[in-house]
Amino acid sequence: MITCFIRYEIDPFQRAAFQAYAENWGRIIPRCGGHLLGYFLPHEGSNVEAWGLIAFDSLAAYERYRARLKTDPEGRANFALAQERRFILREERTFTEVVDAAFLKEPA
Repeated sequence: MITCFIRYEIDPFQRAAFQAYAENWGRIIPRCGGHLLGYFLPHEGSNVEAWGLIAFDSLAAYERYRARLKTDPEGRANFALAQERRFILREERTFTEVVDAAFLKEPA
């Protein structure tokens, strides 16, 4: 399993717009084949960083998801909303994998 870790730089004066955008993905991502782990808004500290985490079985599953997303009417509308309102200033994607840390666990 891999996780797409998305780091957003957002306009802090449009936090509510980003929140609506993130809430929309809660319906769209699972329908298109992603396992949404969550979207996260800044709470304290930096007010310009937000994150989204989406898991996939493989990079091939991610590519299938991206293809479905491009044809999903609600997904296309959500992308258009972000472009029109310009509340996302920058977006970075990193793909991570879980490290099995079973050796760190205390014996039972």
